Amino acid sequence: MGTKHVIILHYAAPPVVGGVESTMYHHARLLVARGYRVTIVAGRGDRFDTQVGWYPIPEVDSRHPDVLSVARALARGEVPEGFYPLKERLVRMLKPVCQAGDVIIVHNAITLHKNLPLTAALYELVTDEVSRFIAWCHDFAWMDELYTPELHSGYPWDLLRTPWPRVRYVVVSEYRRHQLAELLQLSPETIEVVPPGVDVAAFFKWEPETQRLVNELRLLEAEPLLLLPARVTRRKNIEFAIRVLGELSQCMPQAALVITGPPGPHNPANQAYLCALHELSAQLHVRERVHFLYEHGTDAKPLHVSDAMMSDLYHLADVLLFPSKREGFGIPVLEAGLARLPIFAADIPPIRESAGPWAVRFDPDGDPSKVARQIEKHLATNAIYHMRRHVLRTYTWERILETKIVPLLQEVFASS
Repeated sequence: MGTKHVIILHYAAPPVVGGVESTMYHHARLLVARGYRVTIVAGRGDRFDTQVGWYPIPEVDSRHPDVLSVARALARGEVPEGFYPLKERLVRMLKPVCQAGDVIIVHNAITLHKNLPLTAALYELVTDEVSRFIAWCHDFAWMDELYTPELHSGYPWDLLRTPWPRVRYVVVSEYRRHQLAELLQLSPETIEVVPPGVDVAAFFKWEPETQRLVNELRLLEAEPLLLLPARVTRRKNIEFAIRVLGELSQCMPQAALVITGPPGPHNPANQAYLCALHELSAQLHVRERVHFLYEHGTDAKPLHVSDAMMSDLYHLADVLLFPSKREGFGIPVLEAGLARLPIFAADIPPIRESAGPWAVRFDPDGDPSKVARQIEKHLATNAIYHMRRHVLRTYTWERILETKIVPLLQEVFASS
């Protein structure tokens, strides 16, 4: 079958700033990483990734002088002489690149009036069956009172409210699906919903090492992710945290625990303690979800978790679990407070002093199952936790690629 070639077309492309341009950027980078060949066709913008092809056609731009001149007449209800030569010019320029693609994803130009000669040119290419087309529809000119004064009955305006043959329509929300179905008199089930997403790493400004750990350990899939910022020493009571995880896994099987520090450097027995913790994790069937980060360095070297990475981990985690039996103060409780993390900590004097009534405290020699039930109960009614999980399960760009875009492309490629 060979590598499939996806053409993504819009008036403008990154680094132009906009919602559609951002969507194009993320689609392109992720499709290339997935093994597709991708080319961006736009009137304005620039090459933004060495692995993504760039094919500029100035007349595709909604702000091209010739397009603006024609648009002024079209807004008055006139089809000027310049419309048809511009449309034919666009057909000639677009046809070779469209023929080279296995699918052409057109953003907005099939339902928006910002470059009607382009819309008309695309319609001609669609009817000539030069390739497969997907109409990615963000906005609908005929359903926006801001734009309807510039629209008129007849050609070319009616192209924006007519279902095109052999075109797969995509919208960004259920609300938009029902709008487009009404506009085109189509069954809503024939229109695919593919929402935009969020770039979690960019949003949180993760360190490169944090991103690597998130990918390798699949930390975004942990529900919940428990954070224990500590060196591996017996006074940190890490076995209690592992037992809590074991109990919590009975009702939350995707729960995971991250321990940030290495074995303490001053006591040779700490290495034996680490081995015992691994054995306990295996006995409780949570070995794959207990992560000692110092073991995940590169080039056979231990990982040093920097202050910047610690900040990343606080914002990545869902709960601070701090079962230490002895502390002089307990800085992680303060850091968790800044990061808005729920705090479950040992009931020892320094924690009572620093966290006051705002931490759930427990006996560090007590029953781990009780702590697990407290965590489960707290998270069960925590709207922030559930919204966060909803976003991570549904709205990351990576998740949208795997669950929506790749299946859609495979379906379109398989169509005749």
